Amino acid sequence: MKSFLKPSLAILFAASVFMTTGCGNDDEPTPENEEELITTVRLHATPQGGGNMIMATYKDVDGPGGQAPIVNGLQLAANKVYDVRVEVLDESKTPAEDITQEVKEEADEHQFFYQPSTGLNLTVAYTDQDSKNLPLGITTRMTTAAASTGTLRVILKHQPGTKNNSVNTGETDVEVTFPATIQ
Repeated sequence: MKSFLKPSLAILFAASVFMTTGCGNDDEPTPENEEELITTVRLHATPQGGGNMIMATYKDVDGPGGQAPIVNGLQLAANKVYDVRVEVLDESKTPAEDITQEVKEEADEHQFFYQPSTGLNLTVAYTDQDSKNLPLGITTRMTTAAASTGTLRVILKHQPGTKNNSVNTGETDVEVTFPATIQ
């Protein structure tokens, strides 16, 4: 019985090796949506009715854990309405890569959220949307009231298949906080 079992086991082993290596799936795995590095967030605020464009910038070229980011806050006039455009960049490359266009192309999977701190007299309204009429947030309208100070948190969420106008859904692509002054 021993001599019969050994050749049978050898054949069985060889067949199993052939089946696992010779009949493998040659299809490449589906690539996942590669996350882009976002080093810079800019807010371009243009007052309605005329006036100079105001820009707030958050820049952290070496990423988290390195040098502190460079932040130029948002300084707005009281009782004004501003048309605001956000810009996101990867400035670790030369030339810098404009990620804003990619976010726009994938509008059904992304949303910017704007969260003024308590006490900052600022309201934010979306002025753009995706193909399903959900907010996108590349362009917004910001309305100021009386003079105040605080912060404005800007969050870009990646929400493939789950976009529902909730900051609690999806993966955070970038989250920055701007000091904000309304005077």
